[in-house]
Amino acid sequence: MKKYVSTLILTPLLLLMFSVITTETFAQEYKKVNPEKGEGIFGLLRRYNLEPNDYFDAFIQINKDNLGDDLLLKTGKSYLLPIQVEDAKGNPIEAGVFPIFGPDHQRVEFKDNDLQGAVFYIVSGHGGPDPGALGTNGGHRLCEDEYAYDIGLRLARNLIEHNATVYIITRDPNDGIRDDRYLKCDKDEYCWPEEVIPLNQTHRLKQRVDAINALADKYGGQYQRTVELHVDSRYEKHNVDIFFYHHPNSKRGKELNNTLFATIKEMYQRHQPGRGYSGSISGRRLYMLRYADPVSTYIELGNINHPRDQKRLLEVSNRQAIANWLTLGLMKDYANSKK
Repeated sequence: MKKYVSTLILTPLLLLMFSVITTETFAQEYKKVNPEKGEGIFGLLRRYNLEPNDYFDAFIQINKDNLGDDLLLKTGKSYLLPIQVEDAKGNPIEAGVFPIFGPDHQRVEFKDNDLQGAVFYIVSGHGGPDPGALGTNGGHRLCEDEYAYDIGLRLARNLIEHNATVYIITRDPNDGIRDDRYLKCDKDEYCWPEEVIPLNQTHRLKQRVDAINALADKYGGQYQRTVELHVDSRYEKHNVDIFFYHHPNSKRGKELNNTLFATIKEMYQRHQPGRGYSGSISGRRLYMLRYADPVSTYIELGNINHPRDQKRLLEVSNRQAIANWLTLGLMKDYANSKK
């Protein structure tokens, strides 16, 4: 099994953690260097024209497996340098390459530290042997897991731009973010880090919960949120707006959903005045909500069988808008948690 690395760097201040790339890919994107005898981190960074005050934390995070508590560099051992690029004005900024987002979206420029310290687990529903809800449009087959996954990737990418730690739990080795209306259905998704997804529903959900809880243990009292994305499947004449579930006994889960709900409603009012928004929030004892340790939200994105809801999923701009609006809601929830 390949080892997955969970760190990458961010804007000229700090860094961000994200478990998406294999060690092999990571090494290709980050330059490997060897310290000189007696050289420390500051000296090494200066030797490669990286300002230590900007890149010290990033260096520590991407090399933490090779550093002891004393943070001393060892002669003969290789270390990774943070990536430095320039913006349109020639000013140095930091960016990362995340192959899981696909060739057209893999380069991510970091905007700010607004989500520094926040940890997110993105779970798109179903996957592997289970495509989830099925629909048809224009002779094309629509699979729930593909559209939930695409929106999940877009959401993850947005969160990374703001220096969040993000784990994509349901993963596809080759799909990436796709700018097509019709997303090809396949069965090659797996569970983080590289586990085959079982057909049995209970086993599948337990596998995801176990992965999330194992990761969550590393972050102690930090802000952590699980975001589970689904597409509803109701009879053809029933369209639904985005709606939310939380565990009935989770006060923070309800607060999270209230914030997400209010943000979606506000965005509809701003961008589609007069449309209205009929989403809802309710408590349910669903498996993921019951057993995942982090505060969780379960989101239904629409009805895959209704023409109006299909437009929400098929139009690339709409999928991106959903991701953008959920990002805003999560950023508000994180800000609220610090009050």
